[in-house]
Amino acid sequence: MNPLIALPILIPLFSGALSLVFWRFRGMQRFIAVGGTAALLLSGIWLLDAVSEQGILVSQMGGWPAPFGISLVADLLGAIMVLLTGIIGFAVAIYSLASIGRGHVAFGYFPLMHLLLAGVAGAFLTGDIFNLYVWFEVMLVASFALLILGSEKAQMEGAIKYVTLNLMSSVIFLIAVGLLYGKVGTLNMADIAQRLALLEGDGMVDVLAMMFMVAFGIKAAAFPLFFWLPASYHTPPVAVSALFAGLLTKVGVYALYRVFTLIFHHSPGYTHEILLWGAGLTMLSGVLGAAAQFEFRRILSFHIVSQIGYMILGLALFTPLAIVGGVFYIMHHIIVKTNLFLISGIVHRLRGTYDLKKLGGIYRRYPWLAVLFLIPALSLAGIPPLSGFFAKFIVIRAAIEAEAYGVTFIALLVGLLTLYSMIKIWAEAFWKTSPEDGDSDPYPEVSHRELWLVGAPVVALAVCTLVIGFNAEPIYALAEASADQLLSPERYIEAVLGANSEVQP
Repeated sequence: MNPLIALPILIPLFSGALSLVFWRFRGMQRFIAVGGTAALLLSGIWLLDAVSEQGILVSQMGGWPAPFGISLVADLLGAIMVLLTGIIGFAVAIYSLASIGRGHVAFGYFPLMHLLLAGVAGAFLTGDIFNLYVWFEVMLVASFALLILGSEKAQMEGAIKYVTLNLMSSVIFLIAVGLLYGKVGTLNMADIAQRLALLEGDGMVDVLAMMFMVAFGIKAAAFPLFFWLPASYHTPPVAVSALFAGLLTKVGVYALYRVFTLIFHHSPGYTHEILLWGAGLTMLSGVLGAAAQFEFRRILSFHIVSQIGYMILGLALFTPLAIVGGVFYIMHHIIVKTNLFLISGIVHRLRGTYDLKKLGGIYRRYPWLAVLFLIPALSLAGIPPLSGFFAKFIVIRAAIEAEAYGVTFIALLVGLLTLYSMIKIWAEAFWKTSPEDGDSDPYPEVSHRELWLVGAPVVALAVCTLVIGFNAEPIYALAEASADQLLSPERYIEAVLGANSEVQP
């Protein structure tokens, strides 16, 4: 038992509560935001190191033994996701110091940010299926509140679509949890996995697998119910967009990986066949949507959808190499996509618009920003030797080895169309002559302090992308070890239940 597993959840909860105490002191809220997310990052580093050294860590809340109490479980995938949550939270907190105005702070931006991070960390660490639902709802409440900060018309319209589809997902999830509990009499995921193994061939198990697939597929913005994402992610302040882009859909992807490698690992192959088709259609529909857009953040939002397809593809193929590729892809994408949204915010601050047709000339005035854009943009497209190349290479190689040639062709085509979208942004926003070049100075005044605050997280995330790309071997080894744990569910079950196991697998 290791109670320190709860730290990544307790730190943002405490930081959020402390921010509420200092509600009238905006400077203190900003200080707490940076300090709290830095502490979350350090706890993520500690957790990953501890899991790498000691194996799967388990903490039983309240001293109740599993499966009777609530278990917190940290395996390698959970620890990786918590570390990435800390990285993104810290980067966005620093970016927010310059990009979030007093009005948004007055409406509770920083407490809501901490609450969202707590929900994300809780989802990654819970070993209880009902508590996974609870943490999903914590995220939904916090994200909806962040989405409507400012109450502009576009925000409200996007928020309605966002909350409607996500509430539908939550209803399906809750019904599935209730039916599952009625079937096996437990909510502990390790215990559920053991008990469901005894019900192989039961049609109700197949129905439950489909319900969880639909619920988490909506959360992950997979085809066909993904349109809530491009309708909403371009509307809030860019720091909120970046936080959402990096973390929210990945919780849905994580949940798919968790339930289909642990709870339903014995399910018939047709569930993975459905996931395979869903992955291909998600990739294709997302990238085609992006190719048709000329608004910076809408392009990036559609590309979140297309890239989710690669992650689901790794799970759908369900081979050791494919799972490695899926985990690697998640790590790469969280860093890259957050960075691209942060860069779009800097472009907006410099030029006052996200419309590519009204942009241009940024390369001549701010060449450093153009270079910083190229690093994550080319990585997203899969250009070697950046992180996205290795992520795509592993997943596509796994698809070829599995003889899934149709989805392999789609994955390669989507890579080319992603490159087209990134080149379009580069050509329109950075390279072409500005439509306002006739003006004396079309650029608004931006202080050096503000540029440093918004530029530092972008530089740090770009460095992370380069490190993953140029140092891919240890990252691959980490993903491989994580995949090995995911494909050996008995290790998770033994770590959680130990001698208290009532049903042998």
